[in-house]
Amino acid sequence: MSGAAPGTAPGAGKDSIAAAAASRPAGVADGLEPPERGRAMLVIILGIAVAVLDGSIMNLALPTIARELQAGAPQAIWVVNAYQIATLGMLLPLAALGERIGYRRVYLLGMGLFAVSSLGAMLASSLEVLIAARAVQGLGAAGIMSVNAALVRMIYPRARLGQGLALNSLVVAASSVAGPSVAAAILSVSSWPMLFAINLPLGVATLWLGRRALPFNPPPAQGAKAGARFSVLDVGLNMLMFALVFIGGDQLGVHGGSGGLPAGAALMLVAGLAVGAVYLRRQVRAERRGETPLFPVDLLRIPVFALSMGASVAAFCAQMLAFLALPFLLLEAHGRSHAEAGLLITPWPLAIVAVAPLAGRLIGRVADGLLGGIGMAMLALGLVALALLPQDAGAFGVVWRMALCGVGFALFQSPNNHTIVTSAPLHRSGAAGGMLSTARLTGQTLGAVLLAVIFAVQGTHGGHAEAVAFWLAAGSAAVAGVCSVLRLGPARAAGAGSGH
Repeated sequence: MSGAAPGTAPGAGKDSIAAAAASRPAGVADGLEPPERGRAMLVIILGIAVAVLDGSIMNLALPTIARELQAGAPQAIWVVNAYQIATLGMLLPLAALGERIGYRRVYLLGMGLFAVSSLGAMLASSLEVLIAARAVQGLGAAGIMSVNAALVRMIYPRARLGQGLALNSLVVAASSVAGPSVAAAILSVSSWPMLFAINLPLGVATLWLGRRALPFNPPPAQGAKAGARFSVLDVGLNMLMFALVFIGGDQLGVHGGSGGLPAGAALMLVAGLAVGAVYLRRQVRAERRGETPLFPVDLLRIPVFALSMGASVAAFCAQMLAFLALPFLLLEAHGRSHAEAGLLITPWPLAIVAVAPLAGRLIGRVADGLLGGIGMAMLALGLVALALLPQDAGAFGVVWRMALCGVGFALFQSPNNHTIVTSAPLHRSGAAGGMLSTARLTGQTLGAVLLAVIFAVQGTHGGHAEAVAFWLAAGSAAVAGVCSVLRLGPARAAGAGSGH
């Protein structure tokens, strides 16, 4: 069994478990034992924390970078964009690579690239060099993000996988929130290159521990499909599709509030959709030829997986719509200071961090679809309450609305991630994990685009546009909730089928 795969074809449940066990240390039948599990999970936490943190840590430093490197704001924003585009565009290709050469190898290669490019960014003497280093850093982050969920699936026993994914979700949420605060703390005592310097010791420590702690997974066994073939054209189309959609959405977000929709941004979005249509058609044809597609259309044919992906995109769209609209509501419509606005928004992410472990413990006891439906109902109610926020509302009136939204999102996120990862065959865990991260970034981009359209049509004064944004976000949360509840039918059917 030494050449067994970490998974086999769908339906071979017991064989999949046995094959997965072959990819782990000897004597470990289902996940790693607690000492090894803790060390391996520490590697995952360190990697995903620095990768997510670096997605938001630069925003506060952009004015300083632009001034010191003698660049304008439109050019400096590419320090952020290069990282995000490289990450989003390479998630699926690197997830597919992980299925071919091993998730551990892709994770460590990504961490190595991330650390080396952080050194390059720290030493950059021009904006062009900094942007190039950030693009390579984004490629490294994609290596980390694309396979981390697949590694968690190998690290934890099936009965405790929900707790592992909940911890993963908690780290993502905490790192996203911590970015501006970490940046402010570093910039208060040092200059912007130190934002990259902190990645070096963390990267070296993660690489050292990862080589000793992360489990191996061999290539697919004979008779099982290998990972997706690497067509340069398909990788290019994947990258181009996400880049055009991201840049178009970003431009709408920057210029959409100035009155009217910018034609260039709209054209980029249309071009991105056109490229996507060509790309997805190629993936469908590849699957019909018996090949494993780079964009996992084979997984999207699984009803539970497809519904979970739709729920994830809609939920992150709702959250991003609200997160971007909240500063406008609190600063302009309600006249709060920046410090007050920051404190009033904080209960939302804090609630996610607090409730995520509870949601992880509920996985396996309560159906994922039901937990997700309840969570999205709470989020929708919180967003409606924000849309109806009175002009004279006090701090408590804002805080309980934020907390309700955060609790709802936390109850949804971990169970939904659990369903996405476990509804895929074990040997397709890499593609499932890549799609998980892709859904998050796609939903966030969609939320930014929708808010830009609202501001372009409504303007940004008087709180009317913000109210429309919250109503639309509530509708998006409701869609996510419906998708979650609809999973109960396919999940029961799958459970009944597995019992025969």
